[in-house]
Amino acid sequence: MKIAVIGAKGLPPKQGGIEHYCAEVYPRMVTQGHCVDLFARSSYTESSWFNQDDFQGVRVISLPTGHLRGLDAFMSSALGAIASCGQQYDIIHFHALGPALFTWVSRLATSAKVVVSCQGLDWQRAKWGNFSSRLILMGEKASVHFAHGLIVVSKDLKAYFLQTYDRQTFYIPNAPAGYGESDPSFAYAKSLNLTPGRYILFLGRLVPEKRPDLLLEAFCELKATGWKLVFAGGISDTRSFAAKLLTTVASRRDVVFAGELRGSRLWEIVRGAGLFVLPSDVEGLPLAMLEAMREGIPVLASDILPHQQLIDSQRGMLFAAGDRISCIRSLDWAVHHPTELAVMAKNAQRYVQQYYSWDHITSETLNLYKTVMSLVVCPLSFLLCHFAFICN
Repeated sequence: MKIAVIGAKGLPPKQGGIEHYCAEVYPRMVTQGHCVDLFARSSYTESSWFNQDDFQGVRVISLPTGHLRGLDAFMSSALGAIASCGQQYDIIHFHALGPALFTWVSRLATSAKVVVSCQGLDWQRAKWGNFSSRLILMGEKASVHFAHGLIVVSKDLKAYFLQTYDRQTFYIPNAPAGYGESDPSFAYAKSLNLTPGRYILFLGRLVPEKRPDLLLEAFCELKATGWKLVFAGGISDTRSFAAKLLTTVASRRDVVFAGELRGSRLWEIVRGAGLFVLPSDVEGLPLAMLEAMREGIPVLASDILPHQQLIDSQRGMLFAAGDRISCIRSLDWAVHHPTELAVMAKNAQRYVQQYYSWDHITSETLNLYKTVMSLVVCPLSFLLCHFAFICN
Protein backbone atom coordinates (compact mmCIF):
# COMPACT_ATOMS: atom_id res chain seq x y z
CA MET A 1 0.00 0.00 0.00
CA LYS A 2 0.99 3.60 -0.57
CA ILE A 3 0.08 5.67 2.50
CA ALA A 4 0.05 9.42 3.12
CA VAL A 5 0.14 10.77 6.68
CA ILE A 6 -1.22 14.24 7.49
CA GLY A 7 -1.45 16.04 10.84
CA ALA A 8 1.81 15.03 12.53
CA LYS A 9 4.33 17.79 13.16
CA GLY A 10 7.18 15.71 11.83
CA LEU A 11 9.83 13.04 12.46
CA PRO A 12 11.98 12.27 14.35
CA PRO A 13 9.70 12.93 17.33
CA LYS A 14 10.62 15.69 19.76
CA GLN A 15 7.48 15.98 21.86
CA GLY A 16 3.86 14.95 21.41
CA GLY A 17 1.88 11.73 21.37
CA ILE A 18 1.05 11.81 17.65
CA GLU A 19 4.70 12.15 16.65
CA HIS A 20 5.75 9.26 18.90
CA TYR A 21 2.89 7.19 17.47
CA CYS A 22 4.10 7.85 13.92
CA ALA A 23 7.69 7.03 14.88
CA GLU A 24 6.60 3.62 16.18
CA VAL A 25 3.94 2.56 13.67
CA TYR A 26 5.00 3.78 10.23
CA PRO A 27 8.58 2.38 10.20
CA ARG A 28 7.01 -0.98 11.12
CA MET A 29 4.71 -0.65 8.09
CA VAL A 30 7.70 0.13 5.86
CA THR A 31 9.47 -3.05 6.99
CA GLN A 32 6.38 -4.97 5.83
CA GLY A 33 6.72 -3.58 2.32
CA HIS A 34 4.43 -0.55 2.44
CA CYS A 35 5.35 2.97 1.27
CA VAL A 36 4.72 5.84 3.71
CA ASP A 37 4.96 9.60 3.07
CA LEU A 38 4.53 11.88 6.08
CA PHE A 39 3.71 15.54 5.39
CA ALA A 40 5.41 17.56 8.13
CA ARG A 41 5.78 21.17 9.27
CA SER A 42 9.02 22.83 8.21
CA SER A 43 8.99 24.78 11.49
CA TYR A 44 9.22 21.44 13.34
CA THR A 45 11.67 19.58 11.09
CA GLU A 46 13.80 22.73 10.68
CA SER A 47 14.11 21.87 6.99
CA SER A 48 13.53 24.00 3.92
CA TRP A 49 10.14 23.93 2.23
CA PHE A 50 9.38 20.70 0.36
CA ASN A 51 12.64 19.13 1.53
CA GLN A 52 12.43 15.33 1.78
CA ASP A 53 14.13 13.45 4.61
CA ASP A 54 14.22 9.78 5.50
CA PHE A 55 13.18 8.50 8.92
CA GLN A 56 13.62 4.74 9.15
CA GLY A 57 12.20 4.32 5.66
CA VAL A 58 9.40 6.89 6.04
CA ARG A 59 9.69 9.81 3.61
CA VAL A 60 9.21 13.05 5.59
CA ILE A 61 8.14 15.97 3.37
CA SER A 62 8.42 19.41 4.99
CA LEU A 63 5.65 21.84 4.09
CA PRO A 64 5.47 25.63 4.59
CA THR A 65 3.96 26.84 7.87
CA GLY A 66 2.88 30.20 9.21
CA HIS A 67 3.88 31.88 12.43
CA LEU A 68 0.45 32.56 13.89
CA ARG A 69 -0.25 30.55 17.02
CA GLY A 70 -2.33 27.50 16.28
CA LEU A 71 -2.81 28.20 12.58
CA ASP A 72 0.38 26.41 11.48
CA ALA A 73 -1.36 23.07 12.17
CA PHE A 74 -4.28 23.99 9.90
CA MET A 75 -2.01 25.44 7.22
CA SER A 76 0.28 22.41 7.02
CA SER A 77 -2.71 20.03 7.03
CA ALA A 78 -4.40 21.91 4.20
CA LEU A 79 -1.19 21.88 2.17
CA GLY A 80 -0.70 18.20 2.97
CA ALA A 81 -4.19 17.37 1.74
CA ILE A 82 -3.54 19.30 -1.48
CA ALA A 83 -0.04 17.86 -1.99
CA SER A 84 -1.33 14.30 -1.59
CA CYS A 85 -3.88 14.70 -4.38
CA GLY A 86 -1.62 13.86 -7.32
CA GLN A 87 0.31 10.95 -5.80
CA GLN A 88 -2.11 8.03 -6.22
CA TYR A 89 -2.16 7.03 -2.55
CA ASP A 90 -4.20 4.05 -1.40
CA ILE A 91 -4.71 5.49 2.10
CA ILE A 92 -4.62 9.10 3.34
CA HIS A 93 -4.46 9.06 7.14
CA PHE A 94 -5.26 12.25 9.05
CA HIS A 95 -4.13 12.45 12.68
CA ALA A 96 -6.20 14.59 15.09
CA LEU A 97 -9.47 16.43 14.59
CA GLY A 98 -8.02 19.79 13.48
CA PRO A 99 -6.27 18.34 10.42
CA ALA A 100 -9.39 16.24 9.70
CA LEU A 101 -11.11 19.48 8.64
CA PHE A 102 -9.50 18.89 5.23
CA THR A 103 -10.68 15.31 4.70
CA TRP A 104 -13.17 16.67 2.17
CA VAL A 105 -10.24 17.63 -0.09
CA SER A 106 -9.05 14.02 -0.21
CA ARG A 107 -12.57 12.71 -0.80
CA LEU A 108 -13.17 15.19 -3.62
CA ALA A 109 -9.84 15.04 -5.43
CA THR A 110 -8.57 11.47 -4.94
CA SER A 111 -9.68 7.86 -5.08
CA ALA A 112 -7.79 7.10 -1.86
CA LYS A 113 -9.59 5.83 1.20
CA VAL A 114 -9.54 8.35 4.05
CA VAL A 115 -8.78 7.38 7.65
CA VAL A 116 -8.84 9.68 10.68
CA SER A 117 -7.32 9.01 14.10
CA CYS A 118 -8.87 10.82 17.05
CA GLN A 119 -6.48 10.98 20.01
CA GLY A 120 -8.85 13.17 22.04
CA LEU A 121 -11.49 15.88 21.77
CA ASP A 122 -8.98 18.63 21.07
CA TRP A 123 -11.56 21.41 20.92
CA GLN A 124 -11.88 21.00 24.71
CA ARG A 125 -8.25 21.90 25.32
CA ALA A 126 -7.67 25.25 27.02
CA LYS A 127 -4.75 26.28 24.80
CA TRP A 128 -7.08 26.85 21.85
CA GLY A 129 -9.00 30.10 21.56
CA ASN A 130 -12.65 30.28 20.58
CA PHE A 131 -11.96 30.48 16.82
CA SER A 132 -9.50 27.57 16.79
CA SER A 133 -11.84 25.46 18.94
CA ARG A 134 -14.64 26.00 16.41
CA LEU A 135 -12.38 24.92 13.57
CA ILE A 136 -11.38 21.78 15.46
CA LEU A 137 -15.02 20.97 16.17
CA MET A 138 -15.71 21.38 12.44
CA GLY A 139 -12.84 18.94 11.87
CA GLU A 140 -14.56 16.47 14.18
CA LYS A 141 -17.77 16.71 12.15
CA ALA A 142 -15.82 16.46 8.89
CA SER A 143 -14.15 13.25 10.09
CA VAL A 144 -17.57 11.77 10.87
CA HIS A 145 -18.91 12.59 7.41
CA PHE A 146 -15.89 12.08 5.12
CA ALA A 147 -13.64 9.42 6.69
CA HIS A 148 -14.01 5.85 5.47
CA GLY A 149 -12.50 4.71 8.76
CA LEU A 150 -12.39 6.54 12.10
CA ILE A 151 -9.93 5.33 14.76
CA VAL A 152 -10.31 6.21 18.45
CA VAL A 153 -7.75 5.47 21.16
CA SER A 154 -10.10 4.99 24.12
CA LYS A 155 -13.44 3.34 24.84
CA ASP A 156 -14.70 6.69 26.12
CA LEU A 157 -14.14 8.24 22.67
CA LYS A 158 -15.83 5.27 20.99
CA ALA A 159 -18.92 5.85 23.14
CA TYR A 160 -18.81 9.60 22.41
CA PHE A 161 -18.92 9.23 18.61
CA LEU A 162 -21.65 6.61 18.81
CA GLN A 163 -23.83 8.70 21.13
CA THR A 164 -23.15 12.06 19.46
CA TYR A 165 -23.14 11.11 15.77
CA ASP A 166 -24.35 7.50 15.68
CA ARG A 167 -20.98 6.81 14.05
CA GLN A 168 -19.21 3.47 14.48
CA THR A 169 -15.47 3.75 15.10
CA PHE A 170 -12.48 1.42 15.36
CA TYR A 171 -10.94 1.19 18.82
CA ILE A 172 -7.15 0.89 18.52
CA PRO A 173 -5.36 2.14 21.65
CA ASN A 174 -1.87 3.61 21.63
CA ALA A 175 1.12 2.04 23.33
CA PRO A 176 3.97 3.55 25.33
CA ALA A 177 7.17 4.58 23.57
CA GLY A 178 10.07 2.23 24.06
CA TYR A 179 12.73 3.34 26.56
CA GLY A 180 16.42 2.68 26.06
CA GLU A 181 19.19 2.39 28.60
CA SER A 182 19.62 5.09 31.23
CA ASP A 183 22.29 5.80 33.83
CA PRO A 184 21.78 3.29 36.68
CA SER A 185 23.60 5.66 39.05
CA PHE A 186 20.97 8.38 38.43
CA ALA A 187 23.68 11.01 37.97
CA TYR A 188 21.39 13.49 36.18
CA ALA A 189 18.63 13.14 38.79
CA LYS A 190 21.18 13.63 41.55
CA SER A 191 22.48 16.75 39.79
CA LEU A 192 18.98 18.16 40.34
CA ASN A 193 19.25 17.21 44.02
CA LEU A 194 16.72 14.41 43.57
CA THR A 195 16.78 11.15 45.49
CA PRO A 196 15.53 8.13 43.49
CA GLY A 197 12.20 6.91 44.83
CA ARG A 198 11.59 10.13 46.76
CA TYR A 199 10.07 12.45 44.21
CA ILE A 200 6.67 12.85 42.57
CA LEU A 201 6.78 13.25 38.78
CA PHE A 202 4.51 15.19 36.45
CA LEU A 203 5.43 14.44 32.82
CA GLY A 204 3.67 16.36 30.08
CA ARG A 205 3.14 19.77 28.54
CA LEU A 206 2.51 22.54 31.06
CA VAL A 207 -0.98 23.36 29.84
CA PRO A 208 -4.13 24.17 31.85
CA GLU A 209 -6.12 21.03 30.99
CA LYS A 210 -3.37 18.78 32.40
CA ARG A 211 -3.74 20.63 35.75
CA PRO A 212 -0.12 20.95 36.90
CA ASP A 213 -1.38 23.89 38.98
CA LEU A 214 -3.69 21.59 40.96
CA LEU A 215 -0.85 19.15 41.64
CA LEU A 216 1.41 22.00 42.72
CA GLU A 217 -1.19 23.37 45.16
CA ALA A 218 -1.80 19.90 46.60
CA PHE A 219 1.91 19.17 47.03
CA CYS A 220 2.58 22.52 48.72
CA GLU A 221 -0.19 21.79 51.25
CA LEU A 222 0.89 18.18 51.73
CA LYS A 223 4.23 18.99 53.36
CA ALA A 224 5.69 15.55 52.59
CA THR A 225 9.02 15.53 54.41
CA GLY A 226 11.87 14.28 52.25
CA TRP A 227 9.83 14.31 49.01
CA LYS A 228 10.14 16.63 46.03
CA LEU A 229 7.86 17.44 43.09
CA VAL A 230 9.32 17.39 39.57
CA PHE A 231 7.70 18.95 36.50
CA ALA A 232 9.14 17.62 33.22
CA GLY A 233 7.63 18.94 30.02
CA GLY A 234 7.52 21.69 27.44
CA ILE A 235 5.57 24.93 27.56
CA SER A 236 3.70 24.58 24.22
CA ASP A 237 1.37 27.55 23.52
CA THR A 238 0.78 28.47 27.16
CA ARG A 239 3.81 30.52 28.22
CA SER A 240 1.82 32.80 30.53
CA PHE A 241 0.35 29.79 32.35
CA ALA A 242 3.78 28.20 32.78
CA ALA A 243 5.30 31.51 33.88
CA LYS A 244 2.69 31.80 36.62
CA LEU A 245 3.61 28.31 37.87
CA LEU A 246 7.28 29.23 37.94
CA THR A 247 6.58 32.42 39.85
CA THR A 248 4.51 30.52 42.42
CA VAL A 249 7.38 28.22 43.38
CA ALA A 250 10.38 30.47 42.77
CA SER A 251 11.46 30.26 46.42
CA ARG A 252 10.68 26.55 47.00
CA ARG A 253 13.56 24.07 47.02
CA ASP A 254 11.26 21.03 47.00
CA VAL A 255 9.82 21.77 43.53
CA VAL A 256 11.95 21.24 40.40
CA PHE A 257 11.15 22.38 36.86
CA ALA A 258 13.31 20.13 34.68
CA GLY A 259 11.99 21.44 31.36
CA GLU A 260 11.46 19.27 28.29
CA LEU A 261 13.52 16.07 28.61
CA ARG A 262 14.42 13.56 25.93
CA GLY A 263 16.33 10.34 25.59
CA SER A 264 18.35 8.93 28.47
CA ARG A 265 17.65 11.88 30.78
CA LEU A 266 13.90 11.44 30.37
CA TRP A 267 14.15 7.69 30.95
CA GLU A 268 16.29 8.24 34.05
CA ILE A 269 13.86 10.76 35.56
CA VAL A 270 10.86 8.47 34.95
CA ARG A 271 12.62 5.39 36.33
CA GLY A 272 13.70 7.23 39.46
CA ALA A 273 10.25 8.53 40.38
CA GLY A 274 8.56 7.26 43.52
CA LEU A 275 5.14 8.27 42.17
CA PHE A 276 3.85 9.42 38.76
CA VAL A 277 0.88 11.80 38.90
CA LEU A 278 -1.37 12.90 36.03
CA PRO A 279 -4.14 15.27 37.28
CA SER A 280 -5.59 16.09 33.83
CA ASP A 281 -9.14 17.24 33.16
CA VAL A 282 -8.87 16.23 29.48
CA GLU A 283 -7.00 13.29 27.92
CA GLY A 284 -7.39 10.88 25.04
CA LEU A 285 -5.13 8.00 25.97
CA PRO A 286 -2.17 9.33 28.01
CA LEU A 287 1.04 7.87 26.61
CA ALA A 288 3.19 9.34 29.39
CA MET A 289 1.14 7.46 31.96
CA LEU A 290 1.37 4.24 29.94
CA GLU A 291 5.15 4.68 29.83
CA ALA A 292 5.32 5.08 33.61
CA MET A 293 3.11 2.02 34.11
CA ARG A 294 5.27 -0.08 31.78
CA GLU A 295 8.39 1.02 33.69
CA GLY A 296 6.84 -0.17 36.95
CA ILE A 297 6.32 3.31 38.47
CA PRO A 298 3.30 3.70 40.81
CA VAL A 299 0.60 5.92 39.29
CA LEU A 300 -1.93 8.38 40.71
CA ALA A 301 -4.34 10.07 38.30
CA SER A 302 -7.57 12.04 38.12
CA ASP A 303 -10.69 9.92 37.69
CA ILE A 304 -11.60 11.02 34.16
CA LEU A 305 -12.86 8.17 31.95
CA PRO A 306 -9.66 7.58 29.92
CA HIS A 307 -7.75 7.15 33.20
CA GLN A 308 -10.41 4.82 34.59
CA GLN A 309 -9.87 2.64 31.52
CA LEU A 310 -6.21 2.17 32.48
CA ILE A 311 -6.34 2.15 36.25
CA ASP A 312 -8.44 0.26 38.74
CA SER A 313 -7.85 -0.37 42.44
CA GLN A 314 -5.33 -3.08 41.58
CA ARG A 315 -3.18 -1.03 39.17
CA GLY A 316 -2.98 2.43 40.75
CA MET A 317 -4.96 5.17 42.41
CA LEU A 318 -7.55 7.70 41.23
CA PHE A 319 -8.68 10.96 42.82
CA ALA A 320 -11.62 13.20 42.01
CA ALA A 321 -10.73 15.33 38.97
CA GLY A 322 -10.26 18.99 39.84
CA ASP A 323 -10.60 18.32 43.57
CA ARG A 324 -7.57 19.63 45.49
CA ILE A 325 -8.56 18.00 48.78
CA SER A 326 -9.02 14.61 47.13
CA CYS A 327 -5.61 15.00 45.47
CA ILE A 328 -3.96 15.88 48.80
CA ARG A 329 -5.48 12.85 50.54
CA SER A 330 -4.39 10.52 47.75
CA LEU A 331 -0.85 11.91 47.74
CA ASP A 332 -0.66 11.57 51.50
CA TRP A 333 -1.76 7.91 51.35
CA ALA A 334 0.67 7.17 48.52
CA VAL A 335 3.80 8.52 50.21
CA HIS A 336 3.01 6.56 53.39
CA HIS A 337 2.15 3.20 51.75
CA PRO A 338 5.11 2.25 49.51
CA THR A 339 4.53 -1.51 49.85
CA GLU A 340 0.94 -1.32 48.59
CA LEU A 341 2.01 1.01 45.77
CA ALA A 342 4.71 -1.42 44.67
CA VAL A 343 2.12 -4.20 44.28
CA MET A 344 -0.14 -1.90 42.22
CA ALA A 345 2.82 -0.88 40.03
CA LYS A 346 3.69 -4.50 39.29
CA ASN A 347 0.07 -5.25 38.33
CA ALA A 348 0.01 -2.18 36.07
CA GLN A 349 3.27 -3.19 34.41
CA ARG A 350 1.93 -6.65 33.52
CA TYR A 351 -1.32 -5.12 32.23
CA VAL A 352 0.45 -2.71 29.85
CA GLN A 353 2.84 -5.38 28.58
CA GLN A 354 -0.11 -7.62 27.76
CA TYR A 355 -2.54 -5.18 26.14
CA TYR A 356 -0.53 -2.25 24.74
CA SER A 357 1.95 -3.37 22.07
CA TRP A 358 3.13 -1.37 19.02
CA ASP A 359 3.36 -4.51 16.91
CA HIS A 360 -0.29 -5.25 17.71
CA ILE A 361 -1.31 -1.65 16.95
CA THR A 362 0.51 -1.70 13.61
CA SER A 363 -1.21 -4.96 12.68
CA GLU A 364 -4.64 -3.64 13.68
CA THR A 365 -4.11 -0.40 11.72
CA LEU A 366 -3.06 -2.30 8.59
CA ASN A 367 -6.13 -4.52 8.95
CA LEU A 368 -8.27 -1.38 9.08
CA TYR A 369 -6.56 -0.04 5.94
CA LYS A 370 -7.34 -3.30 4.13
CA THR A 371 -10.95 -3.17 5.33
CA VAL A 372 -11.61 0.36 4.08
CA MET A 373 -9.81 -0.33 0.80
CA SER A 374 -12.29 -3.12 0.13
CA LEU A 375 -15.22 -0.74 0.48
CA VAL A 376 -17.19 -0.02 -2.66
CA VAL A 377 -18.18 3.63 -2.50
CA CYS A 378 -21.17 5.01 -4.38
CA PRO A 379 -20.19 7.96 -6.65
CA LEU A 380 -22.88 10.06 -4.99
CA SER A 381 -21.61 9.34 -1.49
CA PHE A 382 -19.28 12.33 -1.47
CA LEU A 383 -22.09 14.69 -2.44
CA LEU A 384 -24.32 13.23 0.26
CA CYS A 385 -21.54 13.57 2.84
CA HIS A 386 -20.89 17.13 1.71
CA PHE A 387 -24.57 18.02 1.99
CA ALA A 388 -24.83 16.47 5.47
CA PHE A 389 -21.67 18.31 6.59
CA ILE A 390 -23.03 21.67 5.43
CA CYS A 391 -26.41 21.05 7.07
CA ASN A 392 -24.73 20.33 10.40
